[in-house]
Amino acid sequence: MFGCALSDSNIFKYGTTCDHGNTGKVHFLPNISCILRRKRRVAVKYIPRGNKQGKDAFNAGCVLHSGRFGSNSSSSRNGECGGPGKHPAPLSPPFPPPLQDHACVRDEAVHRDTRPELRPTSHKSRSLDCKICEHIATIKSASLIQEHEQDFELREQMSGYKRMRRQHQKQLIALENRLKAEMDEHRLRLQKELETHANNTYIELERLAKRHAAQTDKEMKSAAAEERRIQQQIVAQQKKELTTFLENQKKEYRLCKDKIKEEMNEDPCTPKEEKQERLSRHKETMQRSQAEEEAHLLAQQRLVYDRSCRALKRRSLVRRHEFEQEQLREELNKKRTQKEMEHALMIRQDESTQDLERRQLQMLQRLRVELMRLQHQTELENQEEYNGRRQRELHRKHTLEQRQQPRNLKTLEMQIKKQFQDTCKVQNKQYKALRNHQLEVSPKGDHKTILKSLKEEQTRKLAVLAEQYEQSINEMMASQAMRLEAEQETECQALKQQLKQEMELLDAYQRKTKSQMETQHEREQQKLEQKVSIRRAHLEQKIEEELAALQKERTERIKHLLERQDREINSFDTESRSLGFGSLGSLDFPKEDNR
Repeated sequence: MFGCALSDSNIFKYGTTCDHGNTGKVHFLPNISCILRRKRRVAVKYIPRGNKQGKDAFNAGCVLHSGRFGSNSSSSRNGECGGPGKHPAPLSPPFPPPLQDHACVRDEAVHRDTRPELRPTSHKSRSLDCKICEHIATIKSASLIQEHEQDFELREQMSGYKRMRRQHQKQLIALENRLKAEMDEHRLRLQKELETHANNTYIELERLAKRHAAQTDKEMKSAAAEERRIQQQIVAQQKKELTTFLENQKKEYRLCKDKIKEEMNEDPCTPKEEKQERLSRHKETMQRSQAEEEAHLLAQQRLVYDRSCRALKRRSLVRRHEFEQEQLREELNKKRTQKEMEHALMIRQDESTQDLERRQLQMLQRLRVELMRLQHQTELENQEEYNGRRQRELHRKHTLEQRQQPRNLKTLEMQIKKQFQDTCKVQNKQYKALRNHQLEVSPKGDHKTILKSLKEEQTRKLAVLAEQYEQSINEMMASQAMRLEAEQETECQALKQQLKQEMELLDAYQRKTKSQMETQHEREQQKLEQKVSIRRAHLEQKIEEELAALQKERTERIKHLLERQDREINSFDTESRSLGFGSLGSLDFPKEDNR
């Protein structure tokens, strides 16, 4: 029956059993719970008022470590209140839940002492306990404050990162706006230059047209004056020739008259009337002949004068044509020169626009590269700060676990010993029941022997049980220490691997964004070069088209001028031939210096 009672109360966590066959001496074990029990000291650490979290904690009073083992206390109380025949509560798991680190930590968990002689029984003590509990109920948890601090740091870090990104966006937008304004100003300046050049060209062409008109008027006046001068010279020369001709006729008339008189004087037989008649007849003949010669000379002079005037008109027409050709060449050359200057200005403006666009693109890309470098540096610093914080938190957690390990082991040891005490109580009750049963069924003379044997058996079983419990405690402590070190090492390795993967992900992300930015910059550079080449090709095509149009205009104007001049010359020559003047190009006119 005693063995069955022991087997029914098998509550060992580590698989130990009792040997009922061995016998030994009877040893009475004292109450182990009374020896192991001790008072626990409470160390309270206050948070200074330096920071915001400390001020909140100070307003709450103080921060206490909340790592109480409520299950252990309840189990110990239940063990004390358990009556005969009741089994003790099972052991709690060998690994207690991990405790959160706190700003203020008690050295040991606060447990209410289970000894009735040490409990406060007075009304003042109970009221004091109630006030302390009410005060402690308002104290904030240090883990909550730490979580708030971490959240605050994360929010500050994220807000700083967002502020940096917004600042970078503002810088990029400001630079783009400034570059756009600069480009608009540049284009407006180039447009004004083109307008100024076009206005200057128009003014110069107007001035050239006015100068040509003045030169034409001057040339026409000069040609008219030259024509009048030559006509006057011809008239004077013809008058001189006529005077000389008349004088010669007079001389010839006198000579003929004297000759006839001499002939008549040589012949005295000729009557006087005959002489007079012959003389008058000869005189009439001479006069008629001289009149005919004079009329012929006047007709010749008139013909020469008309021919000379016609030739003068033709020469003035030719000179006017040459002057028109010269003016047209000058005008066309001026237009070509102005057009070439305009084309050179357009090419120079296009080159300056290319330089400005390349410079602006380089500035924008340099700013992007610098901002991305700052962003990557900030991300790397934030990641390193995060890694350091995670490592510090893990180190703090491990330090706290190592500091709490003796206390946790002590709690588990107390639980095992409490189970041992409960088992001893059960065995004592079973022993008493067995003893009473044996005494009832055995003769009175054998009572002393039976009591001695039962006592020895009970002592032996309790000794074996105590040894088994002590061995279980030692194994539990060793396994808990090794398990804690293994778990902490595993956590360290897992954290290092996680932080390494996060750093690799960050590095890959940064390299990817950098590669994307470089690809974008190359694409922008190619797009700009393509835009520049297309614009230059359009400009060159426009220049060629304008030069071709100008050359076509030049050819057409020269052709029209020459055709008109040929028509005028041909018409003039036709009119001259119809007037009977023939060819007028071989006439020679006196120079102005010979007047």
